[in-house]
Amino acid sequence: MRIHFITTGGTIDKIYFDSLSTFEVGDPQIKTILTDGLVDFDYDVTGLMAKDSLEISADDRAAIRRHIEASDDRHFVVTHGTDTMAETAEALTGIDGKTIVLTGALTPARFRTTDAVFNVGMAVATVQTGKPGVYIVMSGQVFEAGRVRKNRAENRFESTDEGT
Repeated sequence: MRIHFITTGGTIDKIYFDSLSTFEVGDPQIKTILTDGLVDFDYDVTGLMAKDSLEISADDRAAIRRHIEASDDRHFVVTHGTDTMAETAEALTGIDGKTIVLTGALTPARFRTTDAVFNVGMAVATVQTGKPGVYIVMSGQVFEAGRVRKNRAENRFESTDEGT
């Protein structure tokens, strides 16, 4: 199985500039994560943008969708910032025959303590075993697009389903 990774920026790719005391989106970290993880599957990485997710527009979401629709690949992992990940997931729903998993990180992949590696690993497992559709994988959970939100106060993702 071949997995097509699409990078869009977000915290997973951020770097800290001491002199500025700010974070900025740096080079995509997905190849480093996959190499360090000793993965043994076919994959390709496409960098579509390098933005904080708060800067991702409807036009950007449409570009991600067009890229996936035009590809012959069937399995996609999209690295994305967490603040608007749910909106992008919803914008990708309805693409027939493709399994699309969005993931990211609450702390940069370059940090010693990060959720990035775990989230990418879960995204890879989900894209290989999930039925066609759109999912978000964060914090050890798999959510269907349209049924998840980021709880900024608790810094976590949660289901929007009643009683879940």
